Amino acid sequence: MTRETVEPGGEATEAPEVAAADAPETRKPRSRVRTAIQAGIGLGLAAVLIVYVLPRLAKTNWSDVWAVLSHVPFTTFVLLLVGVIVGLYCYTFTLTASLPGLKHWQALIVNVAGSSVGNLLPGGGAAGLAATYTICRSWGFSRRDISTSAIVTGVWNVLSRVALPLVAIVALFAGRDSDVPRALEDAAFAGALTGGVILAVFISILASERAAVAIGQGLDKVIGRLWRRRSMSVKSLVVDLRLRINDVVRTGWLSMTLGLLGFFSVYYVLFLICMHTTGVDLFYGQLFAAYAIGRLLTAVGLTPGGLGITESGTVAALVAWGANPADALAAVVLFSFFTHLMEIPLGAIGWAAWSVSPKKTPVEDVVAGPRTEQAT
Repeated sequence: MTRETVEPGGEATEAPEVAAADAPETRKPRSRVRTAIQAGIGLGLAAVLIVYVLPRLAKTNWSDVWAVLSHVPFTTFVLLLVGVIVGLYCYTFTLTASLPGLKHWQALIVNVAGSSVGNLLPGGGAAGLAATYTICRSWGFSRRDISTSAIVTGVWNVLSRVALPLVAIVALFAGRDSDVPRALEDAAFAGALTGGVILAVFISILASERAAVAIGQGLDKVIGRLWRRRSMSVKSLVVDLRLRINDVVRTGWLSMTLGLLGFFSVYYVLFLICMHTTGVDLFYGQLFAAYAIGRLLTAVGLTPGGLGITESGTVAALVAWGANPADALAAVVLFSFFTHLMEIPLGAIGWAAWSVSPKKTPVEDVVAGPRTEQAT
């Protein structure tokens, strides 16, 4: 992705060494065998967690869980599917605000296509990002704008997920529930610490060029000892990012925040529907706490999208609060099926829609074309 540096006169000029380091076309492609092995290991671990660990953790068995799921009406399946689509559409407001010029239908394609790839691979965020890059480039967006969007939405996602446990504890105390699980307390503490550090660094970089330079130099000293073969300094990257992100955040922070708020709110409603359908009757604060733990665990990259790990943490919280084990596990499986696995066929539809969508020459190629002709 094209980087820019600021000259003393205030004009932005492209830094060749940064552009080269940021362009995915110049990077050595990952081995397909290695990717397949990683996918197999991740899916295998997820299968073990789901098939063997989950029922033992919930102190139930799959036959009892299937008995509960067999009574879920078809209308509930339809409602959950519609809810997933609504939630994904809410997230398009975050994407369109971070990438000016991106339409909502395009953002929906990017979201489902990237998520479907990410949900198939452990640590699939990189694969999802590559999918996003490919799709957006085909629509004419510059590397610079795509990379800026990825960074901003990444920060917004991290901050929102680490904030959920804090909101959950507030919800528990609002309901006068003093039974706060130790896991939730730890998650809230870790979330507050992580979120505070990320937010402080992020705001410092945006607010002050001097702070951006200092942070970049500090990171250079640390990373330089671990990774000596680098094409650019972290300081140059941080200073460049500050210029690029400032414009996006200044105009799009509200839409990005509301988009994520809508996404998580809709998914929480789906979570409540799953609980109600299978007969889990707990206080809303407890249910939100279980939901928050699950959303936080999706960041664990050992399995695709945290599959198996997310469900384990959620079920453990529900059962600890007194939910019937079979009902709790059935509800979590139902929720996971629609919010995780259903994104794969939706992603296939997204890829098909992208394949027939109108394409446009990327910005850099349009600019470079006339220069080439003039030179010849």
